[in-house]
Amino acid sequence: MRKKLFAGNWKMNLTPLEGRTLIAALRAQLDRDSAALAADREVLVAPPFVTIPAVSQALAGSSILLGAQNVHFESKGAFTGEVSAPMLKCFGVTHVIIGHSERRHIFKEDDDLIAKRLAGAIAHQMTPILCVGETLEQRQQGETMRVVLAQLQAGLAAAPTERSAHLVVAYEPVWAIGTGHTATPQQAQEVHAAIRVALRDHFGKEQGDRVRILYGGSVTPDNIDSLIAQPDIDGALVGGASLKAESFARIVRAGMA
Repeated sequence: MRKKLFAGNWKMNLTPLEGRTLIAALRAQLDRDSAALAADREVLVAPPFVTIPAVSQALAGSSILLGAQNVHFESKGAFTGEVSAPMLKCFGVTHVIIGHSERRHIFKEDDDLIAKRLAGAIAHQMTPILCVGETLEQRQQGETMRVVLAQLQAGLAAAPTERSAHLVVAYEPVWAIGTGHTATPQQAQEVHAAIRVALRDHFGKEQGDRVRILYGGSVTPDNIDSLIAQPDIDGALVGGASLKAESFARIVRAGMA
């Protein structure tokens, strides 16, 4: 059985002090259910780079995982403004979001650069969360599957089969991110199922079935239950709702008895 993963992407929000405060509130919400949560799900937060050290300290003794929002593919060098995997690992970062739609569309990161970032993360024993998703125009033109699977295949080209366990995929329809519009559970499941087939084709059935596929795009406490009930949705990549302890904790508990 695949453990569910609920990841909070804080984006460019929260100072170190604000991050500490949020973690304290989140731990207060989740610690009482820690045993039940550990049975079938994991929780992760991905703060901005400058907030990571403070959050790392605030997470001491907690089962909540620490992620980053991006990573460079080289270990060091003349790459002004970039952060390397060894730097992140110093603070206990285990996961890194790669290819988020905001990186693709605002900062113009292409498939080749994203694949290099993913390969670099895997080489340093980090777990990449590879984001894929279509724009509204692409969906309206019936291009969803072509776009999503092309982005996926470009990323998978950098993921060796023997490291397939060190990969998470997040389907984030661009038209649903921060807009208040969410793909219906049926729409999301249709794309997740296609991603699952592609993972099996690439890694083989057994290993392809181990890769978790998250849904992202205006995930809230109100819609998470219907999304997580779908067979190929293994958790969520949460934006705005992860900035409040109560709402994120409710999302993390989705589907629990």
